[in-house]
Order: sequence, then structure tokens, then C-alpha cells
Amino acid sequence: MNIKEYISTGVLEAYACGQLSQDEINEVEKNLALYSELSKELSIIEETNAALAQHFAITPRARVKEKLFTQINNAPASKIISLASHSTKYWRYATAASIAFAMLSSYLAFNYWSRWKQSETTLVSLISKNQQIAQDYNTVNQRLDLMELDFKIASNPDFARVVMKGTPNAPQALASVYWNSASKEVYLNIQNLKQLSKENQYQLWAIIDGKPVDCGIFDWQLAGLLKMKNAYKIPTTFAVTIEARGGKPSPTLETIQVAGNMLTI
Repeated sequence: MNIKEYISTGVLEAYACGQLSQDEINEVEKNLALYSELSKELSIIEETNAALAQHFAITPRARVKEKLFTQINNAPASKIISLASHSTKYWRYATAASIAFAMLSSYLAFNYWSRWKQSETTLVSLISKNQQIAQDYNTVNQRLDLMELDFKIASNPDFARVVMKGTPNAPQALASVYWNSASKEVYLNIQNLKQLSKENQYQLWAIIDGKPVDCGIFDWQLAGLLKMKNAYKIPTTFAVTIEARGGKPSPTLETIQVAGNMLTI
């Protein structure tokens, strides 16, 4: 006999509850006599049920007790079979099964919730990475567009390039200007200009008919070509000065950083 399978059928619980037929009772008692493991298991069942019955026992009122014993004393002698413990055993195991099922359900629910939270975290991470990739892609595309525009301007014969070299104020400074004689557009390219304080900015000037014309302000941290204000007449010279943030209507000549003359067109 497979003892574990026999126990798992619940026949011992049914025996303890008095739910078996006489033939079935005889069969169980025969097996109990043959296998000590079954007797031990039945003892555990009975002890557990007895403890549960004791825990939930209710003390009856004195009148009930007196009436009960009077009826017992007056009753004819007969064989009394107590089913209280068997019934208690049955409900004990029913309760235990319910608790076990609830615990299993709680574990499965928690396990599912944990996996769901992990999946949610992974999904959020993937979305964040995708957004970052999309942002990087857009940034690269923008840079490529700017590089393409810079190349078109630098290679366009309509743009005249003016190299502005450093003055005694900034010997190492260097910048260039592209001026289109047809569209009058001006683009600035910085090669080397020093960093300024937050209170100052650079300002580009075009010398036209001997007078300085404002072509716009800019900061030192500039990559690629920067579109400046148009110069509608032919400049003779381009220069960059340092001015207070926001620029000035006329240049501070003492702060000229770079300057370059336009070649004859």
C-alpha cells in the first residue's frame, strides 16, 4: 500500500467524522492495525480536532447541565457513540483547507503583483529609453541639417568669406563672416573667441560707407554658422566688439576682438 496516497484520499478524516459505512470502517480499522503510520496520522487528526473543540467550547448554563444529566440518568442503558469529536475533526480539516487555499491564493496574488510591478518598471524603462533614442535621433538630424546648411553656405559662390583675425586685445582670436551680395545675408562662424561674463556679449559690426552698422549680438559658445542681421550695402570691413549684454547702438572701439576687410567684389 502507498501510505501517502491512502492518507491523501481523506478516508481517515471521513473515519474520524463517522461518515463511513460499516464495511468501510472495518477496512480502515484493518489498515490501522497493519500500518503504524496510519495510526499516527489518525492520532494527529484526533488531537488537532480535540484542541479545536476545546478552543471553541462554550460553557452551558447550569439549568441546561442539570436537565441534560437528568435525561441521561433516566434513559435506558445503551451503547453511546460520541460523534462530537468526529464532527469537530471534519470541520477542523475543512477550516484548515480553507486557510491553506486562502494562503495559496494570497501567495499567487502577491507573486502576480510582484511580476506585474517588475514588468511595469521594465516597460517604463523601455519607454524612457525609446524616448531618449528618439530625442537623440532628432538632435542628430538637427545637427545634420545645420551641417548641410553650413556646407551649402560655405560652398555657395554668392557668399563672400571674410576672415576676421585677432587684434592686440585678443591676438589668438579668430572668426569668419559669410556675406551674400544678392540676398544681403550675413552668417558668422567662430573659430576662437574667449568666454565672457554673464553681463557681456559679443556684437558684430559691418563698416558701411565709413559707419559701423549693427549686425547682431551673440554669445561665445557657438557651433556652426549663426545667421546675423543682413547688411544691405557692401561692407568694407567686419569687426567684433565686447559690449554690455543686449548690445549697443555704437561699438566700443577699445574692445575690438577681431576684424577683417572685405575683398573687392
